[in-house]
Amino acid sequence: TSVGYALQTVSVSSASQAISVSLIAEETQLNEIVVSASRTPERVLESPVTIERMGLAQIKNTTASTYYDGLENLKEVHFNTSSFSFKSINTRGFATVSNTRFMQLVDGMDNSSPALNFVLGNLIGISELDVASVELLPGASSALYGANAFNGILFMNSKSPFTSQGLSTYFKYGQTSQEAAGVNDYFDVGIRAAHVFNKYFAAKTNFTFMKATEWIANDKRNVVGGGLYTDPSNIGHDVNQNYDGLNSYGDEVSTFIANVGQVSRTGYMEKDLNDNTIRNVKADFSLHFKPFDNDFEIILQSKFGTGNTIYQGANRYALKNFYMNQNRIEVKGKNFFARAYMTAEDAGDSYDMRFAAWNVNRAAKADTNWFTDYARAYQLSSAVLGLNGYEASNYARTFADTNISPILNLTPFVDPNNPSAPTLPRFLAGSPEFKNALSTIAQDPDFTKGAKFTDRSKLYHSDVNYNLRDVIKVADVQVGGSYRQYVMDSEGSIFTDYDAPITYTELGVYSQVQKKLLNDRLKFTGSVRYDKSQNFDGNFSPRLAFVYSAGANKNHNIRLSYQTGFRNPTTQDQYIGLDLGPFALIGSAPDNLDRYVETRAVSAAGQAFTNGEIGRA
Repeated sequence: TSVGYALQTVSVSSASQAISVSLIAEETQLNEIVVSASRTPERVLESPVTIERMGLAQIKNTTASTYYDGLENLKEVHFNTSSFSFKSINTRGFATVSNTRFMQLVDGMDNSSPALNFVLGNLIGISELDVASVELLPGASSALYGANAFNGILFMNSKSPFTSQGLSTYFKYGQTSQEAAGVNDYFDVGIRAAHVFNKYFAAKTNFTFMKATEWIANDKRNVVGGGLYTDPSNIGHDVNQNYDGLNSYGDEVSTFIANVGQVSRTGYMEKDLNDNTIRNVKADFSLHFKPFDNDFEIILQSKFGTGNTIYQGANRYALKNFYMNQNRIEVKGKNFFARAYMTAEDAGDSYDMRFAAWNVNRAAKADTNWFTDYARAYQLSSAVLGLNGYEASNYARTFADTNISPILNLTPFVDPNNPSAPTLPRFLAGSPEFKNALSTIAQDPDFTKGAKFTDRSKLYHSDVNYNLRDVIKVADVQVGGSYRQYVMDSEGSIFTDYDAPITYTELGVYSQVQKKLLNDRLKFTGSVRYDKSQNFDGNFSPRLAFVYSAGANKNHNIRLSYQTGFRNPTTQDQYIGLDLGPFALIGSAPDNLDRYVETRAVSAAGQAFTNGEIGRA
């Protein structure tokens, strides 16, 4: 038997008989062989759960720009797009950019970010030259795969150098066109090399490079109370002194001024805060050993990914020169595998664009000074010049931003409580002063004056599986387990790890029984898994399935299944300590609540700004 061919049976009657087998191509896809549903090869129609598969033919023929984008054509799959190169897979109606309910396993390794707990698209996945198959389980699968296998798992399997050797390349060129970004080039190039040195040793390597220009987020609608308002009378500071544009940042900083009303600072558009260059570089290397000339194999693999992209979360984040690395050692045979791997990431020069805008504004003029200048100019222009409404607010904003006060003799306010606070004119987007301020702020992890994300988190994982088919004959029995440790290291910029990295562990064990009855027409599958996280009670995940195959060729199948899924709270749910200005994100682990302390800034007039400054203890 072989994938893509019909099963052949040949009778052997003597040791000296010459055996000749010619496999016949299987024309129907209903007999495709899948592994992911039960951790053992089986016909897709006999799978105990729903499964979608993209084989080599579909990968080569997809009309999408990449095979990963082509996954959206699979049944029950929906993509959420944060940027040109950062797409999140969602299934069965669960739609979120940061999908922590979905797992992506690349050659058995969890592809999720250790700090974010969700997958960064295919940024450190498999090159389309090396991908052998993609299998998707859109339903709950915690019975075999544990926490976070809640509403789907994607299995991406690469080619073995023992069966696919040689040199292959691809090159793609295209253009993107957007009114806000203009016409820009798109490049994608890849190369794969694999070689079998002898029957005991083979190796392969892959390299891909992609570069494009990001779609520019340019939505100027006003954000009010969590909603979006398209009324022209609310869009722009010239008609709304408390304007807060969806894709402009810095105008979230707002305070109430007596006899004036609520006023926000002048913001910067997203395109001013990010060069919008998207880049992704992936490389991987693997060594494959078969020391005993049989199914026993040892695999050593290392994967690297780096680049620039945009992430949409509670704020907009420019991921610059981020880096992720995965290293794996695996030993597998006919009936078992044992795997251990490590995932390490580095946020590089990544920064929060909202905080970048706030602090570029503050580098020119402190909040207290700016709002005081605005209040003085507004009230004097109204009293002395007779300006009212929009005229007074525009006059006041011009003075607060530029220090220029036509007619009125106004000079910038100097805070007696902080005489060293800056009082310069606002930096114009693209000016040398703006670029210098943004560069400095993007490298400072203190969000009271910077915007940089520091993240060097790690994940250590090991799992084993053993099939007892050679020991237990009455049924196919599998047992296995996994152990995982998270190490969160953000130096206090994301998590409350101010003094040292935070660690916690998860473990799980499972067993599965499969048995064919009624002349192999009825297949029973029963699985159960127990998972325990350091901070939570243990959880059992059962699965039961009956598949009946009718017809002469067993191609009429009826499946009845029951399964459950669960997820543990993410690392951020437990240990985040991040002030986002209008609100703060605080993880609810008991020891996290003891570490996080916040103090809100207060203006000279005793008014609380909506953006707080963080005090840590």
